[in-house]
Amino acid sequence: MKAESSAINDESIAVGPSASIDPGTSTSTSTSTSTDSNAATGRESHRGGLVLAGLGVFAFSLTFPATAWGLESFGPWSLVALRTLLGAVIAGGALLLGRVAPPDRRHWAGLAVVAAGGVIGFPLLTTLALQTSTTSHAAVVVGLLPLTTAVFSSLRTGARPSRAFWIAALAGAAVVIAFTVQQSGGKLSGGDLYLFGALLICAAGYTEGGRLARVVPGWQVAAWSLVLCLPLAVVGTALALPAEPVRLTAHGVIGLVWVAAGSAFLGLYVWYRGMAEIGVPRASQLQLAQPLLTLVWSFLLLDETVPAAAPVAAIAVLVCIAATQRTGHERRTR
Repeated sequence: MKAESSAINDESIAVGPSASIDPGTSTSTSTSTSTDSNAATGRESHRGGLVLAGLGVFAFSLTFPATAWGLESFGPWSLVALRTLLGAVIAGGALLLGRVAPPDRRHWAGLAVVAAGGVIGFPLLTTLALQTSTTSHAAVVVGLLPLTTAVFSSLRTGARPSRAFWIAALAGAAVVIAFTVQQSGGKLSGGDLYLFGALLICAAGYTEGGRLARVVPGWQVAAWSLVLCLPLAVVGTALALPAEPVRLTAHGVIGLVWVAAGSAFLGLYVWYRGMAEIGVPRASQLQLAQPLLTLVWSFLLLDETVPAAAPVAAIAVLVCIAATQRTGHERRTR
């Protein structure tokens, strides 16, 4: 029995190591699997962010044509006030239905910047510009917004995109500037000054919105920034409507509804979510496609004669988008 027992023990000792898994191999395999899983998750998140930001750009591309339609029925101040008022009502209803608690007090200053840039400043200045500029011209000028936003983001958040990114972004901006100067005969118009002012204030709002969307859900960033403007919108509507003529048309009503629900709420919702996923600089460069889309809408919806140089300029900046999206991920210094 002792011999048999000894034989069994010897067999167990011999078989044991060959049947077990080497600890080093196990750790290596586990680490590799975890890394692959994280990489796959990162790629999926990046693709999702691109889709969301792209949907935001699509929504924004309709803003200028919708604004032109809205101006058929309302004056510029009335249109912006009503747009903000309706957007705030929609956003407030969504927050109430979701029983969303107010954001932390430390976020309100950032939300005020978002509201000043994306909810009030940009719509007002671009609406004033569209009284003298065509939507196709305004759309290509606003093609400078991606570069402006990337610069603001770099200064505000410490994001440091690669050199290739900046080269592509600057190339797109150069095309836009060349188009603007060519269309204005070498000098800026009053409409262009409104548009350039809109670029600066909107870039600040986008940057702050993208930063907040990393810690607050994107739709809440859009919603709270609109709600924050509700008192101002009520006062503005009360003052502007009696002072400006109102001629209700189907185009005018559709334009108002779109800029309030589509651009001011839904567009900002997916835009800020996308920015949170892929970063402000990368998301901002997707807006280089916005002029091209707006040119299409201007031709289809407004029967505008598109300048021959406009599609060429829009396609050139579209090429720059691909270049910015192929560059390395941004780095952060703080």
